[in-house]
Amino acid sequence: MADFTISCTPTAGTVTRPARVLTLLIAMLATAASLGGLLLPGLYRDNAFTTSTWLGNDLATLLVTVPILLISLGLAVRGSDRAYLVWLALLDTTLYNFGFYLFGTAFNWFFLVYVALFGLSIWALFIGLANLDVDAFAQKCSTSTPVRSIAVFMAFVGVGLTSVYVAQWAAFVATGVLPPIITMTEQHTNVVFALDLALVIPMLVVGAIWLWQRRPWGFAIAGIITVKGAVYMVGLCASTYTAFRAGTVESLAQIGLWASIGIGCAIAAVVLLGNLKESES
Repeated sequence: MADFTISCTPTAGTVTRPARVLTLLIAMLATAASLGGLLLPGLYRDNAFTTSTWLGNDLATLLVTVPILLISLGLAVRGSDRAYLVWLALLDTTLYNFGFYLFGTAFNWFFLVYVALFGLSIWALFIGLANLDVDAFAQKCSTSTPVRSIAVFMAFVGVGLTSVYVAQWAAFVATGVLPPIITMTEQHTNVVFALDLALVIPMLVVGAIWLWQRRPWGFAIAGIITVKGAVYMVGLCASTYTAFRAGTVESLAQIGLWASIGIGCAIAAVVLLGNLKESES
């Protein structure tokens, strides 16, 4: 009787049953939240500018974020290492995205939905990261991967965002004049500044340093943050467009900025994931 040996390269991440369940719940609630925003008049109690941006973001969540989340989940369950990292990136996107709704919208009917989406995204992402073998993932990346070019791009975006936010804060300290974004939204503070400085910029900068040094977590963070950036920039482009259509902004000029960052993130993500050797079974 012939003896056959099956060669198997284990996956770098395992999607557990709790993570699958949480992801499906996130997808359903995100769909409900987005449809509610688009179809329920009066749901948003914010001013005209903020409300118009929520509508664009709802559209992007419904048509881009949720489908990619579900597709990446399905492929990750089947053993794709690339899809596993995309799935983690989309969980990070829902965490970040619905942090804005939870902390940035005027209290509305969907408050508990936003709480659930924010909390479920934290737990799903935590479980996903806990089951990611970063050493195996880094080893599967080709030695020819242009990690330093990707690292420079990440650092550039991180330092650029930091400069913009810190400059506006410093101007307020010096003059007492609130940043334009706060007067436009009529909010007490700016959630964009807060979430970016607390969640996004540290990932960009630390991830860039570790990727430059070819540390395992550098590869993982780079994959997550670049995919997230590419997806979320679609939402910002959509929000700018709906705000323009509503007459709450005068031009579409900002779309050029968001698209440039998004394209840069997409290229970095494609290069990084394209140099990842998939598991074989």
